[in-house]
Amino acid sequence: MKSLTIIIPAYNEERTIIELLDAVREVSLVGGITKEIIVIDDASTDQTASLVTEYIQSHSEVNMQLCQHYTNKGKGAALHTGISKASGDYCVIQDADLEYDPNDYNALIVPILKGGADAVYGSRFVGSNPHRILFFWHTIGNKFLTFLSNLFSNLNLTDMETCYKMVRTPILQSLNLREQRFGFEPELTAKLSRIPQVKIYEVGISYYGRTYEEGKKIGWKDGVRAIYCILKYGLLRGK
Repeated sequence: MKSLTIIIPAYNEERTIIELLDAVREVSLVGGITKEIIVIDDASTDQTASLVTEYIQSHSEVNMQLCQHYTNKGKGAALHTGISKASGDYCVIQDADLEYDPNDYNALIVPILKGGADAVYGSRFVGSNPHRILFFWHTIGNKFLTFLSNLFSNLNLTDMETCYKMVRTPILQSLNLREQRFGFEPELTAKLSRIPQVKIYEVGISYYGRTYEEGKKIGWKDGVRAIYCILKYGLLRGK
């Protein structure tokens, strides 16, 4: 039986982590695919880790584990930890907030099961699913970063910066991923694009974005780092 590893990096997400875990636990995957849930607490200073620990204890029927960083290393570093521990056939990245809907996992799985996809990106900019309207300049920034990434990867993505990326686990674990923070997205995309005969698909997903007051963490400095990483791993083909 096939299984999906859901990798959840978390930093100070005590307000949303339980609701998110409930949503992940309750989603039923097509094809009888089972779930493995890995939460990586990146040295949160709130109650995130203790809430996850209590959740695991009270839901022993769920295949879930908590990994903890005792110093804050960044989202990319948390994902490295989760990827190294994944045992499912496929991996998907799930932010610990409520911006992305786990019910969209099935939309991501279908191209893998039916089309033999190696990686599937969930785009916030295509399809008829609901998308919260927020920041104009964030949208322009995302589209620019996607364009720049496509320029060097020769892909035709609409949303390179999306959280929802589902990848076959052996492929994901074979990549030498180095970025510790938000440079993870362009690095992963660049390195996936260089795999011979790789099949990358894209599907529309829902998006319930947060404002900074609601806890959004990414900022303009992360955009600058993303440009650097696109050039480093795309134009210069860094390893």
